[in-house]
Amino acid sequence: MTPYLVALWAITKRESLRFINQRSRFLAALVRPLVWLIVFAAGFRAALGLSIIPPYATYITYEVYIVPGLCGMIQLFNGMQSSLSLVYDQEMGSMRLLLTSRLPRWWLLFCKLLAGVAVSILQVYVFLAIAAAFGIVMPPLGYLYALPALVISGLMLGALGLLISSTIKQLENFAGVMNFVIFPMFFLSTALYPLWKMAESSELLRDICAVNPFTHAVELIRFALYQSFNGMSLLWVALSFVVFMAGSMIGYDPAFGMTRKRPGGKP
Repeated sequence: MTPYLVALWAITKRESLRFINQRSRFLAALVRPLVWLIVFAAGFRAALGLSIIPPYATYITYEVYIVPGLCGMIQLFNGMQSSLSLVYDQEMGSMRLLLTSRLPRWWLLFCKLLAGVAVSILQVYVFLAIAAAFGIVMPPLGYLYALPALVISGLMLGALGLLISSTIKQLENFAGVMNFVIFPMFFLSTALYPLWKMAESSELLRDICAVNPFTHAVELIRFALYQSFNGMSLLWVALSFVVFMAGSMIGYDPAFGMTRKRPGGKP
């Protein structure tokens, strides 16, 4: 086994063991979208009048409409939590040592990213299974079509988390920054309501939603679940991933990121 694969296996195993040992993290990842799906959906449906959602199908209930957005929510929160572990590793020193190995820095970061994506996809499919148990069912082949979309969207959102973690030097500062990123991205997207509904309220908010990378991640998942392909969303998500990943590599460069000296002369 080459050193590259050894690093990929070791980082993935470490992330998986961490996830298994943190059962509360898994439960929280499921409870959050389920609350939106079961509790809040009724109120949103009544307030917005979204019993029928064109143009996705002839008849789609609001609960069915928001399922892709909630899948994106799981990946968004998982990407941020995975990055939180990087901030912790940064303070404890394990990630600093890992990044001093002979393997390219970009590969180590990408391995960390892939491990997080694998965990998020597992969470998404468990959520979809629970939603199906409540009668919120997608086309059977849609669950298979959604896998590539979940991989791409997970990579993009995970890269965003890496970029944010590269700018945070203290663990206690991460929660505030994470909330500052997560909630605007989630609410200013098509996760809960379509763009045409947002346009009825404000053209400016509609334009913000249209350029939000999370919007395109949600639409990519939504179209895939209905066995369709959204090329524009795929392009937007791929470009966002490249930008976020490039920023992460710059942030974790010794001259800029984790190995930069802190005030007082301590590294």
